[in-house]
Amino acid sequence: MNWDTICFNGSAFIAGLFLLEFGADRFIDHTAIVATRLGVSQTLIALLTAGAEWEELVVVVASVLQNRSSLAIGNVVGSSISNILGAFSLGLLFYPGRMVFDRSAKLYAAILFLITTVFTVVALTTGLGKVVGGLFIAAFAVYLVSIGYGIYRGVLDAPERLDSDSESDSDDDEGANGSDSEAQRLPAETSPLLANGAQGNRSTHKHSLLYHSAQLVLGFLALSLSGYVLSHTAASIADEFGLSNTVVGVTVLSFATTLPEKFVAVIGGARGHGGIVAASTAGSNIFLLTLCLGVTLVAGDQVELADSVVPFELLVTWASSALFCLLVFTGSERWVGGLLLVLYVVFIVLEFTVYRR
Repeated sequence: MNWDTICFNGSAFIAGLFLLEFGADRFIDHTAIVATRLGVSQTLIALLTAGAEWEELVVVVASVLQNRSSLAIGNVVGSSISNILGAFSLGLLFYPGRMVFDRSAKLYAAILFLITTVFTVVALTTGLGKVVGGLFIAAFAVYLVSIGYGIYRGVLDAPERLDSDSESDSDDDEGANGSDSEAQRLPAETSPLLANGAQGNRSTHKHSLLYHSAQLVLGFLALSLSGYVLSHTAASIADEFGLSNTVVGVTVLSFATTLPEKFVAVIGGARGHGGIVAASTAGSNIFLLTLCLGVTLVAGDQVELADSVVPFELLVTWASSALFCLLVFTGSERWVGGLLLVLYVVFIVLEFTVYRR
């Protein structure tokens, strides 16, 4: 065991956490502002940004190139579970009250449940191969088109939201009559982890839509970079302790790569943006179970992939998706987040002790 390697990767992991907090803070603030300016659902904007797990794709491709296909698919399955039981649960815990979701969140929660069901049934019956991988990649392309169409329709339905000048002109009137202005619904641009409504009207329209879009992209890039750093450092540390590829993928690596989603869930929940919390979870899992899984199946070692996951992990993945869909459709209280978090801890314990001893 090389303690110098462990210390270096541990330090890089801590640095990645600071970058992660910065990215999540920027992303949450400016996603809410951009969505309101464009007149579209926060869910759709978050699906296209935080819901796109590009750092997970990097990990998958790197694993396949290193002939570690079991690590790649273990990371996909483990991250799918962690996004719901470990990240969405935190959003519920930090949300001030009962969390309810919009129509877009319900639609994509249902899509996620459908994709997860197909993946589970195929994996338990016919098996996973190159043809199945190609179909999942095609499903991802359809998913992207649906998001783009939803954003396009939203912008067309509310063109007046694009006029930031007219918004600025009406600031004084909105502040005087106490109407539901953007300032009342969005967090302050400079305030970290403050609940909605904890700021005044003065800075709400201080910057243009282009500025907020650039800040959103900056936050997303910071999230992606932090996910890449955290996943690689966690995998390196796990390798030093001699854990198998599948155990590393399902537990340690999946926990590290979903830390951006956990931070987004905590900050989004604390600021009352339930749509962003749901979109980050649904979008991340759809990305994982379509593009990331498809790339793994098409380019990975078919012999190694055949026995890389056990029925227990597949059933937990499906059950997690079913719970998520149910909670999005019915709404959820804070205590449910605590219950989901306990279930995640139980899963990790069973993974290390019973199913992957």
